[in-house]
Amino acid sequence: MATQVKVPSVGESISSGIIAAWHANDGDYVKQDQVIYELETDKVTSEATAPVSGILKILEAEGEEVEVGQEVAQIDESATAPSEKDPVAKDSEVSSVPAASNVEEAPPSPDEAYPPSVVRLAAESGIDPSSISGSGKGNRVTKEDMENEIAKASQKTLSTSAPRAPSKNKNTPAEENERFIKKPMTPLRRKIAERLVQSQQNAAILTTFNEVDMSAIIKLRKSHQDSFVKKYGCKLGFMSFFVKAVVHALQTVPQLNAQIAGNAVIENKFYDIGVAVGTEKGLVVPVLRDCDQLSFADIEQTIIGYAKKAREGKITIDDMQGGVFTITNGGIYGSMMSTPIINPPQSGILGMHSITERPVAINGEVVIRPMMYLAVSYDHRLVDGKEAVTFLVNIKNAIEDPSRLLFGI
Repeated sequence: MATQVKVPSVGESISSGIIAAWHANDGDYVKQDQVIYELETDKVTSEATAPVSGILKILEAEGEEVEVGQEVAQIDESATAPSEKDPVAKDSEVSSVPAASNVEEAPPSPDEAYPPSVVRLAAESGIDPSSISGSGKGNRVTKEDMENEIAKASQKTLSTSAPRAPSKNKNTPAEENERFIKKPMTPLRRKIAERLVQSQQNAAILTTFNEVDMSAIIKLRKSHQDSFVKKYGCKLGFMSFFVKAVVHALQTVPQLNAQIAGNAVIENKFYDIGVAVGTEKGLVVPVLRDCDQLSFADIEQTIIGYAKKAREGKITIDDMQGGVFTITNGGIYGSMMSTPIINPPQSGILGMHSITERPVAINGEVVIRPMMYLAVSYDHRLVDGKEAVTFLVNIKNAIEDPSRLLFGI
């Protein structure tokens, strides 16, 4: 009896994903709840486990895009678990790694299981996977490890031989010569690229700019930072001010707290704000819930918690669903100005940028102030220019005079 292994639902807004890696080989005996593959979506990478114990039959290869609910493998429950001392079981493990003509035929240890992609790259390149220090779970050799090793070997070859044209083999994971390196785009990056293009194609995106004097909140943070840290165990950052300012502006200009659904407009009455966080695999946008009810300390602590989860790869779909507006801070990377892209189905996104001391005219005098450029991108199908400018001016006023947030004016 074969049990189907189907792609699980990982979120209401996600209908497909890409099989990033198999953690078991075709024909392996897997145990119930054992992690057997990784699924990459445009938001997160999640692990899928075996629903039952038995022999695994893989139906979809690594790198393939699959739909939620699609069958990607089967598990034969009628198969019995092989004994660790069973020579037949060991023979089957050895046969799962075909020997290349120029690879030393040393069978892997019994606890070593190479994904199909690693086996293929080993056969093509002549590099023995057992000679590589794996970066996967349990020091498992991954497809990326093999590609990196192949790239290193290629570099050594180039340094000792005349330049040659890149390989035309479509299965070659990377092409390199003395002028360029051509690498395949990662599945996650392909999905991010796809969604960004869709956002540009499906919305009438415009951006308006303003600048804000950061003097007031810099002074406020300096005056109360020590007491804040002592009481709450975290620093008072700029982001909590901007989150509160965005909520204040959304309450004033509700068109930016709405979204288009077919021929209807959905007006949201809650304030779940997404905050963009950069990770090694790409940008993720966890959502701060009910920001109108959160204190500055609540916001700072929640952001710290999300940043930690993102670095550890533990961010979940639930953490990133349901946002009505997004804030992204390119200033931490030194960005002076940008035009951020809307995160569908939202209608707006605020871009923060680096703080730079610049001369500005105040009351007829030129003074030096810490200034930041702000940008709000908006869907012009729903939001008019007047409303976008009003929204941004409200944020500017709240940042330059934080007491407005206290009195709601």
